[in-house]
Amino acid sequence: MNVPGTNFLRSKEFTDKIVKEINQIIEEIGKPVKFMHVCGTHEHTISKYGLRTILPKQVEIVSGPGCPVCICPAADIDKAVELGKRKDMIIATFGDMIRVPATNISLAELKAKGADIRITYGPHDAVRLARENPSKEVVFFAIGFETTVPTVGFELKNDPPPNFSIICAHKLIPAALELLISQSQLNINGFISPGHVATIIGLEPFKIFSDAYHVPNVVAGFEPNDVLLSILMLLKQKRDKKHETLNEYSRVVKTEGNIIAQQIIDEVFEPVSSPWRGIGRILDGGLQIRKEFEQFDAEKKFDIKIEKSKDIPPGCSCHLVMIGKLSPSECSLFRKTCTPVNPIGPCMVSQEGTCSIHYKYNK
Repeated sequence: MNVPGTNFLRSKEFTDKIVKEINQIIEEIGKPVKFMHVCGTHEHTISKYGLRTILPKQVEIVSGPGCPVCICPAADIDKAVELGKRKDMIIATFGDMIRVPATNISLAELKAKGADIRITYGPHDAVRLARENPSKEVVFFAIGFETTVPTVGFELKNDPPPNFSIICAHKLIPAALELLISQSQLNINGFISPGHVATIIGLEPFKIFSDAYHVPNVVAGFEPNDVLLSILMLLKQKRDKKHETLNEYSRVVKTEGNIIAQQIIDEVFEPVSSPWRGIGRILDGGLQIRKEFEQFDAEKKFDIKIEKSKDIPPGCSCHLVMIGKLSPSECSLFRKTCTPVNPIGPCMVSQEGTCSIHYKYNK
């Protein structure tokens, strides 16, 4: 199939062609297949545009741990809460993050009690806050995958004021995919990998899954036809008994990724074994600040100690939803006690959370 430039992004005619070929290939394969994506934006596209309803029933698309807000451990939020209770302290973070439940209280609830919690668009805004408030300590709660790490690293490299620091809660996607592959009961036949992460790290970190584990992998963009085309590319590999890492999102993602961004990450951070909420500790699943920049590490600067934390509330199935074992509708709390207005688990908070997306689009 020839892709007609970028016109295919909004072409219904091209959608029909993709779906027709998907149906033909799944008949040739002759058995069901299960593909997993690990991106909240991909789930948003799939659910908003009803892509599951136009795919053959033999093609199952499950949602993996692709929401950075959802997989942020309660312990990290507890650290931000602990600092937010202290005098002359400003906690800055992204909008979705303040509503995520922690062990006892969310940042939004702490703000309602009088703490100075600010919503920012990114670390640059937090640095500006620190410059404007020299008598206060400003802590940026830094979350996200490889996509958001370079902007944080850039600020730490460029002489932020001494009253600025971060809680480093960044996570790394390839390590999580490797863990999911090892979960044999999931029976994953291929991955739809996040295009925005690949924009930074390129294709090489994803090739281990196709080369070593023989699991087909396609880096995909975020339009409906991007996702459908990535499914078609996976099905062709499944039919032809191939296992490659392919780049559907080539209009944005380069094989080598963003070299400058990678250099910033490597200079400021180093991989570390890291907990993912509801999933557990993943080898090289997160980042920590290197010793050269540890004066900006809020955990060391303020000696934060969290004794006990609780990731998943009783009855909540977020941990199973995030690894594709359950759909949101199979959780006993979904649409009942757990809603976007009253989120019990983290998957119902963020716009990239699987439960929040299914609540909005999957009736």
